[in-house]
Amino acid sequence: MKASDVKKGNVVENDGIVYQVRDIERSSPTARGGNVTFRFTLYSIPGNRKFDLSLRADDELKEVSLDRRQAKFSYMDGEAFVFMDDEDYTQYTLDAAVVGDNAGYIVEDVEGYYVQVIDDAPVGLQVPTSVILTVKDTAPEMKGASATKRSKPATLNTGIEIQVPEYITNDEKVWVNTLTGEFAGRA
Repeated sequence: MKASDVKKGNVVENDGIVYQVRDIERSSPTARGGNVTFRFTLYSIPGNRKFDLSLRADDELKEVSLDRRQAKFSYMDGEAFVFMDDEDYTQYTLDAAVVGDNAGYIVEDVEGYYVQVIDDAPVGLQVPTSVILTVKDTAPEMKGASATKRSKPATLNTGIEIQVPEYITNDEKVWVNTLTGEFAGRA
Protein backbone atom coordinates (compact mmCIF):
# COMPACT_ATOMS: atom_id res chain seq x y z
CA MET A 1 0.00 0.00 0.00
CA LYS A 2 1.16 3.55 -0.65
CA ALA A 3 2.35 5.65 2.31
CA SER A 4 -0.45 8.14 1.57
CA ASP A 5 -3.07 5.38 2.16
CA VAL A 6 -1.80 4.29 5.59
CA LYS A 7 -4.11 5.09 8.52
CA LYS A 8 -3.66 5.09 12.29
CA GLY A 9 -4.01 1.57 13.68
CA ASN A 10 -2.82 -0.15 10.49
CA VAL A 11 -0.26 -2.92 10.91
CA VAL A 12 2.66 -2.72 8.48
CA GLU A 13 5.99 -4.43 7.87
CA ASN A 14 9.25 -2.54 7.44
CA ASP A 15 12.65 -4.26 7.11
CA GLY A 16 11.14 -7.57 8.26
CA ILE A 17 9.70 -6.11 11.49
CA VAL A 18 5.96 -5.76 12.12
CA TYR A 19 4.73 -2.39 13.45
CA GLN A 20 1.44 -0.78 14.39
CA VAL A 21 0.94 2.81 13.20
CA ARG A 22 0.16 5.07 16.20
CA ASP A 23 0.56 8.55 14.69
CA ILE A 24 0.93 10.14 11.25
CA GLU A 25 2.28 13.60 10.44
CA ARG A 26 1.84 14.95 6.91
CA SER A 27 4.16 17.68 5.73
CA SER A 28 3.50 19.60 2.53
CA PRO A 29 6.33 21.09 0.53
CA THR A 30 6.78 24.85 0.44
CA ALA A 31 8.28 24.94 -3.05
CA ARG A 32 6.65 23.80 -6.25
CA GLY A 33 7.64 20.33 -7.30
CA GLY A 34 8.44 19.24 -3.75
CA ASN A 35 7.22 15.91 -2.46
CA VAL A 36 4.64 15.42 0.26
CA THR A 37 6.23 13.43 3.11
CA PHE A 38 4.64 11.39 5.86
CA ARG A 39 6.24 10.84 9.29
CA PHE A 40 4.93 7.70 10.94
CA THR A 41 5.25 6.89 14.62
CA LEU A 42 5.35 3.09 14.74
CA TYR A 43 5.47 0.62 17.62
CA SER A 44 6.88 -2.86 17.10
CA ILE A 45 4.77 -5.98 17.58
CA PRO A 46 5.87 -7.66 19.79
CA GLY A 47 8.06 -5.52 22.01
CA ASN A 48 6.22 -2.19 21.76
CA ARG A 49 9.41 -0.33 20.80
CA LYS A 50 8.97 3.08 19.18
CA PHE A 51 10.27 3.67 15.65
CA ASP A 52 9.95 6.81 13.52
CA LEU A 53 9.76 6.42 9.75
CA SER A 54 9.58 9.10 7.05
CA LEU A 55 8.31 8.23 3.59
CA ARG A 56 7.21 10.06 0.45
CA ALA A 57 3.57 9.73 -0.60
CA ASP A 58 4.32 7.18 -3.36
CA ASP A 59 6.62 4.96 -1.27
CA GLU A 60 5.27 1.49 -0.56
CA LEU A 61 4.66 -0.21 2.79
CA LYS A 62 3.55 -3.81 3.14
CA GLU A 63 0.32 -4.17 5.10
CA VAL A 64 0.11 -7.15 7.47
CA SER A 65 -3.08 -8.86 8.57
CA LEU A 66 -3.31 -8.74 12.37
CA ASP A 67 -6.21 -10.32 14.22
CA ARG A 68 -7.17 -9.20 17.71
CA ARG A 69 -8.73 -12.05 19.68
CA GLN A 70 -10.49 -11.27 22.96
CA ALA A 71 -9.16 -13.64 25.60
CA LYS A 72 -9.00 -14.26 29.34
CA PHE A 73 -5.91 -15.08 31.36
CA SER A 74 -5.99 -18.76 32.35
CA TYR A 75 -2.75 -19.70 34.11
CA MET A 76 1.05 -19.46 34.18
CA ASP A 77 3.04 -22.17 32.43
CA GLY A 78 6.51 -21.63 33.87
CA GLU A 79 7.47 -18.14 32.67
CA ALA A 80 4.76 -18.08 29.98
CA PHE A 81 1.25 -16.66 30.25
CA VAL A 82 -1.60 -18.78 28.86
CA PHE A 83 -4.73 -17.01 27.58
CA MET A 84 -7.95 -18.64 26.35
CA ASP A 85 -9.90 -17.20 23.44
CA ASP A 86 -13.40 -16.08 24.53
CA GLU A 87 -15.08 -17.39 21.35
CA ASP A 88 -13.46 -20.66 20.28
CA TYR A 89 -11.45 -21.50 23.45
CA THR A 90 -8.12 -21.61 21.60
CA GLN A 91 -5.21 -21.36 24.03
CA TYR A 92 -2.49 -18.80 23.31
CA THR A 93 0.85 -19.08 25.11
CA LEU A 94 2.75 -15.80 25.37
CA ASP A 95 6.35 -15.65 26.57
CA ALA A 96 7.27 -13.18 29.31
CA ALA A 97 9.31 -11.24 26.71
CA VAL A 98 6.20 -10.76 24.54
CA VAL A 99 4.07 -9.64 27.51
CA GLY A 100 6.84 -7.34 28.76
CA ASP A 101 5.84 -4.60 31.21
CA ASN A 102 2.17 -5.62 30.96
CA ALA A 103 2.85 -8.66 33.18
CA GLY A 104 1.95 -6.63 36.28
CA TYR A 105 -1.54 -5.98 34.91
CA ILE A 106 -2.52 -9.57 34.21
CA VAL A 107 -5.08 -11.03 36.61
CA GLU A 108 -7.73 -13.74 36.33
CA ASP A 109 -11.41 -13.03 35.66
CA VAL A 110 -10.82 -9.68 33.93
CA GLU A 111 -12.39 -8.73 30.60
CA GLY A 112 -10.59 -6.68 27.96
CA TYR A 113 -7.40 -8.59 27.15
CA TYR A 114 -6.69 -8.97 23.43
CA VAL A 115 -4.14 -11.38 22.02
CA GLN A 116 -2.68 -10.06 18.76
CA VAL A 117 -2.35 -12.86 16.20
CA ILE A 118 -0.49 -12.94 12.87
CA ASP A 119 -0.80 -16.15 10.78
CA ASP A 120 -2.30 -18.05 13.77
CA ALA A 121 0.73 -17.22 15.95
CA PRO A 122 0.31 -14.96 19.00
CA VAL A 123 2.70 -11.99 18.73
CA GLY A 124 1.44 -9.47 21.27
CA LEU A 125 -0.93 -8.64 24.10
CA GLN A 126 -3.18 -5.64 24.58
CA VAL A 127 -4.30 -5.06 28.18
CA PRO A 128 -7.38 -3.12 29.35
CA THR A 129 -6.79 0.59 30.06
CA SER A 130 -7.39 -0.02 33.77
CA VAL A 131 -7.49 -3.05 36.06
CA ILE A 132 -8.42 -3.68 39.69
CA LEU A 133 -5.51 -4.89 41.82
CA THR A 134 -5.18 -5.54 45.55
CA VAL A 135 -2.74 -3.67 47.80
CA LYS A 136 -0.55 -6.29 49.48
CA ASP A 137 1.92 -4.08 51.34
CA THR A 138 1.95 -0.37 52.15
CA ALA A 139 2.84 1.80 55.11
CA PRO A 140 0.03 2.48 57.60
CA GLU A 141 -1.89 5.74 57.42
CA MET A 142 -0.48 8.46 59.64
CA LYS A 143 -3.18 9.76 61.97
CA GLY A 144 -3.29 13.52 62.36
CA ALA A 145 -1.19 14.11 59.26
CA SER A 146 -1.73 17.35 57.40
CA ALA A 147 -4.52 17.61 54.86
CA THR A 148 -2.10 17.93 51.97
CA LYS A 149 -2.26 15.33 49.24
CA ARG A 150 0.68 13.00 49.86
CA SER A 151 1.40 9.60 48.43
CA LYS A 152 3.26 6.51 49.57
CA PRO A 153 4.57 3.40 47.77
CA ALA A 154 2.38 0.30 47.68
CA THR A 155 3.17 -3.21 46.44
CA LEU A 156 0.22 -4.82 44.63
CA ASN A 157 -0.80 -8.49 44.35
CA THR A 158 0.90 -8.85 40.94
CA GLY A 159 4.22 -7.58 42.29
CA ILE A 160 4.24 -4.11 40.77
CA GLU A 161 4.78 -1.03 42.92
CA ILE A 162 2.82 2.21 42.50
CA GLN A 163 2.27 5.41 44.46
CA VAL A 164 -1.08 5.56 46.31
CA PRO A 165 -2.68 8.24 48.51
CA GLU A 166 -1.96 8.05 52.25
CA TYR A 167 -5.48 6.83 53.13
CA ILE A 168 -5.09 3.52 51.19
CA THR A 169 -4.47 0.49 53.45
CA ASN A 170 -3.40 -3.15 52.99
CA ASP A 171 -5.88 -5.54 51.30
CA GLU A 172 -7.76 -2.65 49.65
CA LYS A 173 -8.70 -2.96 45.99
CA VAL A 174 -7.56 -0.11 43.73
CA TRP A 175 -7.92 0.83 40.07
CA VAL A 176 -4.60 1.11 38.23
CA ASN A 177 -4.24 2.89 34.88
CA THR A 178 -2.25 0.48 32.67
CA LEU A 179 -1.12 3.23 30.28
CA THR A 180 0.56 5.34 32.98
CA GLY A 181 1.02 2.78 35.76
CA GLU A 182 -0.61 5.17 38.23
CA PHE A 183 -3.29 4.90 40.93
CA ALA A 184 -6.71 5.71 39.42
CA GLY A 185 -9.00 5.38 42.46
CA ARG A 186 -10.51 2.96 44.94
CA ALA A 187 -12.38 0.00 43.52
